[in-house]
Amino acid sequence: MSLNLKTYTEHFTNPLYLESGRILEPYDIVYETYGTLNKDKSNVIVICHALTGSHHCAGTYEKDTKAGWWDGLIGSKKAIDTDKYFVICTNVIGSCFGSTGAMSPRPPYEQPYRYKFPVVTIKDMVKAQRILFDKLDIHRVEAIIGGSMGGMQALQFAIHYPNFAKKIIAMATTHATQPWAIAFNKVAQEAILKDPDFKQGYYDPDVIKEQGLSGMAVGRMAGHISFLSQDSMKEKFGREYKRTDGLYELFGKFQVESYLEYNGYNFTKWFDPLTYLYITKAINIYDISRGFDSLQEAMKKITAQLMLISFKGDMLFKNFEMKEMADVLKNIGNKNHTYIDINSNYGHDAFLVELDKFEHHIKDMLNG
Repeated sequence: MSLNLKTYTEHFTNPLYLESGRILEPYDIVYETYGTLNKDKSNVIVICHALTGSHHCAGTYEKDTKAGWWDGLIGSKKAIDTDKYFVICTNVIGSCFGSTGAMSPRPPYEQPYRYKFPVVTIKDMVKAQRILFDKLDIHRVEAIIGGSMGGMQALQFAIHYPNFAKKIIAMATTHATQPWAIAFNKVAQEAILKDPDFKQGYYDPDVIKEQGLSGMAVGRMAGHISFLSQDSMKEKFGREYKRTDGLYELFGKFQVESYLEYNGYNFTKWFDPLTYLYITKAINIYDISRGFDSLQEAMKKITAQLMLISFKGDMLFKNFEMKEMADVLKNIGNKNHTYIDINSNYGHDAFLVELDKFEHHIKDMLNG
């Protein structure tokens, strides 16, 4: 069976009322689908992407060699089996891969929004997706699955649209972003804002795509440190030195330094800096108990079968943050959840890399 990858853009003219009280209108959502929708539309699985992810979570486009970011998990005979399920992944609002964001043209002017774009929250991203699914006449789905910021979205779905999904799998995430993660985001934000080439937000995106943005590269390097762990860095790089560089040259590099540079500078050519500021803001202010008296009250809303998966070596969203949610669910008498702590020392990015450690849990959950 083929993956049947298709990409669409949906345009909305009704205002989207945001959590901040502001309004976004009109707006676009780009989404991708895989597999085939069955007659009664009961085989839908929603995938939610992380900070720098996109709607392209599986398969390859014609001219590309790089597959979607969760390609190992989604496809024919894979854990999320596209022979059986119809998979949808949308690009969140505020992102820079086609859905409306800070660099989208601001109507009625053709100039980009830039700072006139409203702050969007994870809850807003989920609300926009829910509106999209309504437009597609999909009112109940089999499962929602996501890791990191994708896991945040999955949990927001569980609380604010409790009857929408039968099953929810949230990985490598938290119930509210903690100071450690906010601190890493602060380094990235500050590095972007202080780069003269950022031009206080009035940069030319084409110039950045060509030349990159060194401040953002530095910020991304800090981010990368939080995505890995001490163990995985030691294993990956050890104290290896680049062979071509002299140990006693001031700018001679360790492998780990080269890795951070390569990933940092490369990143700035394909991800927009203002978008980075807006999405890290959304992550920083994320808290599923906002609007409720407590985390307990918020989690009482959950009716879906919920699976929480954490990773032992995750430095960004520590495994005990997910255990806290499991403990709350236990305390309020929720009998429809499972919590799994994966034995991994890779770090936060394990949810993208070490698929073999958790894919069977996803299979089991989907097969009931």
